[in-house]
Amino acid sequence: MNEKFYVNVSNTETSIKNINTTSIGFEESKIRKITRIEKIFKRTADIVGSLCGIVLLVPITLGIKIANIINKDYGPVFYVQNRIGKDGKVFKMYKYRSMVVDADKKLKEYLLQNDDARKEYKKYKKLKCDPRITKVGNFIRKTSLDEFPQFINVLKGDMSLVGPRPYLIREKKDIGEAYWQIVKCRPGLTGIWQVRGRSDVTFDERVDMDLEYFYTQSPSLDAKIIVKTVKKVVLKDGAL
Repeated sequence: MNEKFYVNVSNTETSIKNINTTSIGFEESKIRKITRIEKIFKRTADIVGSLCGIVLLVPITLGIKIANIINKDYGPVFYVQNRIGKDGKVFKMYKYRSMVVDADKKLKEYLLQNDDARKEYKKYKKLKCDPRITKVGNFIRKTSLDEFPQFINVLKGDMSLVGPRPYLIREKKDIGEAYWQIVKCRPGLTGIWQVRGRSDVTFDERVDMDLEYFYTQSPSLDAKIIVKTVKKVVLKDGAL
């Protein structure tokens, strides 16, 4: 794991040097302490933001359902998956289904039959040319519409608007020692990974970015990430 991180979500690049990333003996002095007022402000922003997002779910859900039927895809609109939440607690994360039914089973079969795909998945934990993605799924991924149901998770308190993206349970062992710091944060609908490239970074780089957020989180950083996320969604930049 790298021992140097860069906060470059703004034009000013701030470095945090020589951070010990192990779960035993990491430097408490390096962590920016979050005040009670900031916690209240963050939760208030989560509630307001999630309510605004949930208003859009009805027309979006209807549109996706109709598009699926037109493409002869009669599977469920929503996809529910267990993810790692704050303090390691598992929660059910909601998404619009962008893959074929039984996608996890089909992934295992596909990786067993394709060496290059298996190496790519090991490095990135995803595939650029994933054969499981449906026609409608390709569109909602590029526009990031597939993530909209997570506003429900934000309202429930499982997630926040900004934070480390929630990891799959099977990815825990790959996170390494950084796991114990990252899970101290509530997982986010967006985060540093989303605005730094998303599909263009390796899994290890993603872990470093999430660890960076743990050390540097603040309302101003969250605001910058949200602004950059909106820009990326509009430009369809970095989605997979």
